[in-house]
Amino acid sequence: MRKFKEFIIEKLILICGSASIFFVALIFVFLLKEGLSLFKTVRLGAFLFGKSWYPISEPAELGILPLILGSLLVTAGAAVISVPIGVGCAVYIAEIAPGKVKEVLKGGIELLAAIPSVVLGFIGMVTLVPWVKNIFHLPTGLTALSGSIMLAFMAMPTIVSIAEDALYSVPRSYKEGAFALGATHWQTIWRVLLPAASSGILAAVMLGIGRVIGETMAVMMITGNSAVIPHTILAPVRTLTATVAAEMGEAVVGSEHYFALFAVGIVLFVISFAINVTADLFLHRERR
Repeated sequence: MRKFKEFIIEKLILICGSASIFFVALIFVFLLKEGLSLFKTVRLGAFLFGKSWYPISEPAELGILPLILGSLLVTAGAAVISVPIGVGCAVYIAEIAPGKVKEVLKGGIELLAAIPSVVLGFIGMVTLVPWVKNIFHLPTGLTALSGSIMLAFMAMPTIVSIAEDALYSVPRSYKEGAFALGATHWQTIWRVLLPAASSGILAAVMLGIGRVIGETMAVMMITGNSAVIPHTILAPVRTLTATVAAEMGEAVVGSEHYFALFAVGIVLFVISFAINVTADLFLHRERR
């Protein structure tokens, strides 16, 4: 009976894992089915590197380079803010904080991850956007910088949690050996623990970036939604995700605009898939 139960559980786990892969494959096939129809009338190069996004003009201009650059600018800004703070917070929780403080901080970070993105976007609109406008004397605070700051808060829980787990998984003998050789606590953290956990920390960073690049509501609310090539982080931008969310309800089914939004979805899928595969490779390297 025990072997039978184990057999059933193993098969259920196999079915669940296979179903996950199957559903992802179905999503990708559906995106390809709808998105590739665009390239019957629009060249791939013109779509990826076109500088104008005017899908309802005559003729339609369907270049997504401003959307790609907007997404990359917001993501890069969020990474610059969230990675140092996230890794530093993970080091503090894993190696420095007392027991009770550690529990409070971990609980707070988990609560931060639970806040809906639309709520963070609203908070950004009423607090962060006016602050950016006044500090930099801009005509509007709806800029890439506002989106980067808000998305940094959304990425930090992922970075902190995974990086803290990576630091915690470093063998205790490494730390004891460093202390035995006369290293200080800071020297042990900087020269022993961080290099030993580097694969897990890099995976945390990649997953945090994946969380940022796939975000929709917050960036749609506070980045200005301007589909032009950004020349500074203080300019309004529009991201790939915000474009799909804002325009899919208005696109006529079967039109070039409709197919173009699915093609944007393919680009997003490929970017997210590449980020997650990279993070998974770093995690496997850490285990080895």
